[in-house]
Amino acid sequence: MSQALPPETVQGYAPPNVRQFSVFLDNKVGKLLPLVELFDDASDVHLCSLSVQESSDYGVVRVISSNANAARELLRKQGLSFSELDLLVVELCGDHTLTSLCLCLLSAELNIRFAYPLMVAQNCRPIFALAVDDLYLAGQVLRKRNFRLLGEAELP
Repeated sequence: MSQALPPETVQGYAPPNVRQFSVFLDNKVGKLLPLVELFDDASDVHLCSLSVQESSDYGVVRVISSNANAARELLRKQGLSFSELDLLVVELCGDHTLTSLCLCLLSAELNIRFAYPLMVAQNCRPIFALAVDDLYLAGQVLRKRNFRLLGEAELP
């Protein structure tokens, strides 16, 4: 007698994801440079993406690195305030365009909270980081549509 395997469900699927750090800095001239240099000087972690949102008093620098654990330690050692969030990282190529990505997520009624490109290109193809309402459902929808999702280990 063979055992039937349960169908794949949202709870049974974990998409590859990447950890984003949101670093809080005073909105003053020269505050970003030490953060970038911190990663330049580190041998075990590199910046893969950087996005800056500002307000009148502070800036939020969203950072994706090649090694989340090492990045966390760097930020802690510097005494920087930060939060963490898992994101989907999606490669675009051929018929898998930014438009088709948005349409796929829209068809599943998923909201893109924010998105930005990575500084590195896999095989000279654009790569986008996405924060979505439901990471698991979005990963499942994109995977079924043959989008390539990248994990931390696949970042240069």
